[in-house]
Amino acid sequence: MPAKVKIDATTFEWGVPFYSKVQTSTAVGQGPDVMTYHESRMPLGISTGAVSVITPEELAASDIKPSDFGPANWKAAQGADGKQYGVPLDIHSVILYYNKDLLKKAGLLGEDGKPKGLDGAANFDAALAKLTTKDVAGLSVPDDNASGWRVFYTLFNQQGGEFLKDGKFLDGGNLDKATTALAEMNKWVKSGWTPAKTEYPASIALFTAGKAAMHINGVWEVPTMVDLAKKGPAVRLGRDPDSGLLRSSRDVGGLALLRHSRSPKAIPLTPPSAKEVLDAVHWFNQHSLEWAGGGHVPAFLPVQESAEFKALKPNSDYVSLAKPPSSIRCRR
Repeated sequence: MPAKVKIDATTFEWGVPFYSKVQTSTAVGQGPDVMTYHESRMPLGISTGAVSVITPEELAASDIKPSDFGPANWKAAQGADGKQYGVPLDIHSVILYYNKDLLKKAGLLGEDGKPKGLDGAANFDAALAKLTTKDVAGLSVPDDNASGWRVFYTLFNQQGGEFLKDGKFLDGGNLDKATTALAEMNKWVKSGWTPAKTEYPASIALFTAGKAAMHINGVWEVPTMVDLAKKGPAVRLGRDPDSGLLRSSRDVGGLALLRHSRSPKAIPLTPPSAKEVLDAVHWFNQHSLEWAGGGHVPAFLPVQESAEFKALKPNSDYVSLAKPPSSIRCRR
């Protein structure tokens, strides 16, 4: 949108620091006009009054149509009141990265070049045991809170678990399902199949150096693997969003408008109109092919279904992540 809107961008540390600063800046009336916002965090933003309602009239004025997004992804940016608080931008998930040579040697690589025999906890455990040697770990996983939560929630969700149900935390059989998920993760470490306390960069290095047969991480590491492949690495690396236990973990990144209460004394500027901000949001989605290069699946269907995105490999192979998965049981 040349010569129409100038965007001043500010980058915060990801995770809790980001959302804490957003809440604080909103409270003192000096928040940004628009920000990235995970739709899984939307209930927090709504309950604290940090994000603004976007009316149907405002959306229509900027040509933002619900039909241009997957129904579940659009709905995830709504509140319990049915009102819209954000616009989806991308879908991202954890996927399984794997060393084709090591899996082939273990008889775990199909003719299609994808892993086989990893479905269900028992099969996944057997594969890890088979892949683990004195020199190679079966699996590497970043030892940070976010990665641990993603793996846990995937295993929990596949059992049909509900973290919060009717306002109750791990109610009924959900506690047993959570315990099962944690026990499975603990088994990987106790059995020596995956190293304990591996920092994020080290966990990636183990895998890319051929010292781990498989690696769990987000699609945002796809560029890392693609760049390595271009340099001719010693190992052949693959990526699969649908292997065994790693289905069902996804989040939607979106763009939200903060509750606008700028102090004229602090910022002597005329705040942009909702239309100007939403025009920019729409522009981001229309040009989200570049963002997709980071491994994400565009939420905007005209880009997601475009020939340009379909030609973007391996990124477009993960388009199934844009659709809510069916419940897949963690069989024992």
